[in-house]
Amino acid sequence: MPVHAAVALGSNLGDRLAALDGASRALARLLDGVVISRFIETAAEGVGEQPPFLNGAAVGLWGGGARALLEALLAIERDAGRERPYSGAPRILDLDLILFGSAVIDEPGLAVPHPRFRERGFVLGPLSEIAPNLVDPVTGATVAALHRAWLAQSARRGGPDPLPGPAIRLPGSGEPALSARMTVCEPRPPAGGGRISEA
Repeated sequence: MPVHAAVALGSNLGDRLAALDGASRALARLLDGVVISRFIETAAEGVGEQPPFLNGAAVGLWGGGARALLEALLAIERDAGRERPYSGAPRILDLDLILFGSAVIDEPGLAVPHPRFRERGFVLGPLSEIAPNLVDPVTGATVAALHRAWLAQSARRGGPDPLPGPAIRLPGSGEPALSARMTVCEPRPPAGGGRISEA
């Protein structure tokens, strides 16, 4: 039975917007009913001095196994010209499998949910925009709740060095949908419409 798969997109090398647009089109061919978030620019975290990233998220239905989806994501990266000269190197395209339905998998080369996604505003912000009700099977929390917790924690510690630009708000929301330390890139037509409302 198909499950909702959540994928994080990132790029900080070359034409970042073109890389994410190309990845969005590839994901629209790969996943059924895919929804793509807006793209945001964020400072590089945990990888030393690097150019800022463009980040986004995608959610769609996948009828195969998690390993097969991971291999398909890696193939999209390779087609985009991704190279891995060393750990944490700048990348033209990075696709991470974040959630795979209610599966909890810990195998060599495959960990789902992604072990660090709860700490990453650049994942939680875009993902909460398109799929706020997806559930983390480890904590039982929704993506929206995890994002609120991240925003609160980031505010307490001062957050990363800010990039220019205001926070954005979703219609009807009383809080920023993305961190004030993130800037939204030029809007691009999404590969899908609306939101994913159920896991």
